[in-house]
Amino acid sequence: MADTSNDPSTVRFIIADDPPARLDKALARDVPEQAALSRSRIAKLLAEGAVRVDGVVATDAKAAIAEGAEVEISVPEAAESHIGAQEIPLHVVWEDHDLIVIDKPAGMVVHPAPGSPDGTLVNALIHHCGEDLSGVGGAKRPGIVHRIDKDTSGLLVVAKTDRAHQGLAIQFEKHSAERHYLALCHGVPDPNDPRLRGVKGASFETGSVLKIQTMLGRHRTDRQRQAVSFEQGRHAVTRVKVIEAFAGAALVECRLETGRTHQIRVHMSHAGHALIGDPVYGGRRKLSEKAHGTAAVALAGRFGRQALHAASLGFAHPVTGEKLRFESPLPADMAELLSALRG
Repeated sequence: MADTSNDPSTVRFIIADDPPARLDKALARDVPEQAALSRSRIAKLLAEGAVRVDGVVATDAKAAIAEGAEVEISVPEAAESHIGAQEIPLHVVWEDHDLIVIDKPAGMVVHPAPGSPDGTLVNALIHHCGEDLSGVGGAKRPGIVHRIDKDTSGLLVVAKTDRAHQGLAIQFEKHSAERHYLALCHGVPDPNDPRLRGVKGASFETGSVLKIQTMLGRHRTDRQRQAVSFEQGRHAVTRVKVIEAFAGAALVECRLETGRTHQIRVHMSHAGHALIGDPVYGGRRKLSEKAHGTAAVALAGRFGRQALHAASLGFAHPVTGEKLRFESPLPADMAELLSALRG
């Protein structure tokens, strides 16, 4: 039986007609929307013995359940997160009770990890949001539904409530959220380039849009890298459109159909158009001094990160349904490099 010492709230409801064969799926379907319980949260509460069906504790997620069954779920108050709050400046683009949109600077890690235990976006958000975090997955923590690399700048949406987390997660899972990135790459993706036409997984669509479609997975020998594959891994699709072309470089817009780790960086490198400054996938490519001049080449040579920026983000508000779209201008370092490339 669930521990009720923390005075948990109780969610009560009746199983509707024609329930799914599994208990967990029936609960996820019929639990009141205002309870804001995600599928993963329901699974955890089941395992903890916090669910009663017709007065009897139920813990088997695969058990059958009949229509008309009375369900009670005891939901404890959200526990304090084990991640510490840190007062770190944030560029807040939008915020309400359920979510917050941040324009993340390059150099900030999104979530604590063994190599980055603090100083992350999550540490900053726990401090910034304080008591506004009503609990995601049973803990007072921000709900991360998508990430951008440490050295990629730009827009990121984070849930402050379980109901927002669930709604955003569905949109990102179904790829209905809009994400556009701006990048500076080596070379110019050109449909008339015979080399590019010979790259497996690369093709051109209407409007000279380069489509890169492969599978992505961990590199066989370097576990910190991702690698293109056509036999195993996760399906990944990136579309690339040239915004401005230079001699041996380009400003491109990248649209994600899927959101895999390092996806744009790996795909651009696979296509032979690695991002300027990318320390992992960029190889040893350099700009031509003859084409761009000494100053631009020097600036690109010391560019301290991959030239990639999450420039726009669009989604439906997970609670109100309002269509939201945000844009972020190029950060100063990429704007300076772009200006140098323009000469």
